[in-house]
Amino acid sequence: MPAKDELARRRYEKLVERLESLMRAALKAEYEGYYGQLVLGADDLAEMGELKDVRCAAREAGRRLGWNTTTRLVGDRLFVLDERKVPEEIERLAGDTAAAAIGRARQEIHRPRG
Repeated sequence: MPAKDELARRRYEKLVERLESLMRAALKAEYEGYYGQLVLGADDLAEMGELKDVRCAAREAGRRLGWNTTTRLVGDRLFVLDERKVPEEIERLAGDTAAAAIGRARQEIHRPRG
């Protein structure tokens, strides 16, 4: 039985490392590590194993990144989110970035098609 426990521990550690890598890759450098999020679809979840294990591993990966991690299952997607308080200057930058994206989308909608 101890060999099975060791195998499960190693599998879990690999899952944490994989999730940490995905979470780190999803970060935007300009936000200095804040506004972290990862969305895992049904295929990702099926490949990673039991939902409870994935959620636990995601929270562990988040702790390693300094996140205040929460997970939310919406339909067949698992959202892994960093819910830390964001410094004001980064919040302002993210707001400006979002406003600019909305402005571009509105221009695109109203652009004459030809």
